[in-house]
Amino acid sequence: MSDEFRTNLMGPEPTRLPAENDVYRGLALGESAEELVAEHPESSLLWAILADEAWAQGHTVESYAYSRVGYHRGLDALRRNGWRGAGPIPWEHEPNQGFLRALYNLGRAASAIGEDGEPERIDAFLVGSDPAAKAAIEALGH
Repeated sequence: MSDEFRTNLMGPEPTRLPAENDVYRGLALGESAEELVAEHPESSLLWAILADEAWAQGHTVESYAYSRVGYHRGLDALRRNGWRGAGPIPWEHEPNQGFLRALYNLGRAASAIGEDGEPERIDAFLVGSDPAAKAAIEALGH
C-alpha cells in the first residue's frame, strides 16, 4: 500500500493559513480594525474583530454583516491554501483563528436575527473544523 493511500484513508490534512504579519503588527501598535481593514480587506481576523465590536455595542445586524464578510474572505483564503471543503482547521494555529472567530460570530448573529437553520449549520462547521474552537473563542469573552 502506498503512503498516499494511507493518508487518504485518514482524511484531509489540516489547513493552516499563512500569518498576517502586517495585520498583527498594526493591531499591536494600536491601530483599529476599522483602519486596518481598508488596507487588508482579505483579513478574516479584522472582520471578526469588527463583528465583535459591533456585537458588544448591540449592533446585531452590523455584526452579522461583518461576520459574513470575514467568513467569505476566510473561505477564499482556505481554498487558496489547499482546503477542499472538508478537513480540520486547527484553532491552535493562530492564523486560522480569524476565520474561526468570523464563523463563530456569524452563527451567533444568525441566531440573534432568527435565521432558520443557519446557526446549526455554522455550529456543525465550527465543530467539524476544530472541536475545541468554540470553547476557545468563548473563553476570549467576545
